[in-house]
Amino acid sequence: MQDHGQENDAPIIKVRGLRKAFGSHVVHDGLDLDVRRGEIIGIVGGSGTGKSVLLQQIVGLLTPDAGTIEVFGESVQAKTADEYRALRRRWGVMFQDGALFSSLTVRQNVEAPMREQLDLPDELRETLAGIKVRMVGLEDVAQTKFPSELSGGMRKRAGFARAIALDPEIVFLDEPTAGLDPIGAAAFDTLIRQLQAALGLTVFLVTHDLDSLHAICDRIAVLAEKKVLAVGTMAELMKVDHPWVHEYFHGPRARAALETKDTGKAEKVV
Repeated sequence: MQDHGQENDAPIIKVRGLRKAFGSHVVHDGLDLDVRRGEIIGIVGGSGTGKSVLLQQIVGLLTPDAGTIEVFGESVQAKTADEYRALRRRWGVMFQDGALFSSLTVRQNVEAPMREQLDLPDELRETLAGIKVRMVGLEDVAQTKFPSELSGGMRKRAGFARAIALDPEIVFLDEPTAGLDPIGAAAFDTLIRQLQAALGLTVFLVTHDLDSLHAICDRIAVLAEKKVLAVGTMAELMKVDHPWVHEYFHGPRARAALETKDTGKAEKVV
């Protein structure tokens, strides 16, 4: 795993004191999180801990009840519509199963953010969309297919292509390997790491896939008890003595931890 050397730099995403409730159900309460520029950070937690809710608040799709969210050093909440639109250009989002527009072809789906955000000639926009499609490992023939004509893995790759359509600095991936067979999931993990390295991306990865955590994540944040309970490398989290964390990383479905020279302790978030 590469060392990005960003520990002393300002975080690219900074969350402080986040609270979010739906009616009487409190999902987050006092949640803090820093994401370092250039890292792949995995967000894990049990069912109902609000992994996707956290992602949606960071990208502005949900409004927190309390707390602050800064991306690129700027408050996501304190923005006019035009300011938020400009900020949003700097990140891309891939929701579960790609969340493609069913009435558009793959290329048209990838073009959609370009149409919304950029003033480009049609031919140039189509060419750029085609490049993005190839970057995620899809053949040219896939560009004219509709989502219903694609396999699950192909839809996810198309969703990834749309997420990088505007050359973002951050990509948010929500359960990108869910529903894929082990070979397809491993191939998608490789794609994430390759594009992260080639494009200099920061990757915010919501996942429950232990293989992905082992294979590509630089750090992992554990959501439990309505907050980020601990954050650190896989090796560090293997040492955290909390019942849920221990069961998750040492349970029957967990793979053996990769050998590492890193013997530090996970950062405890109070």
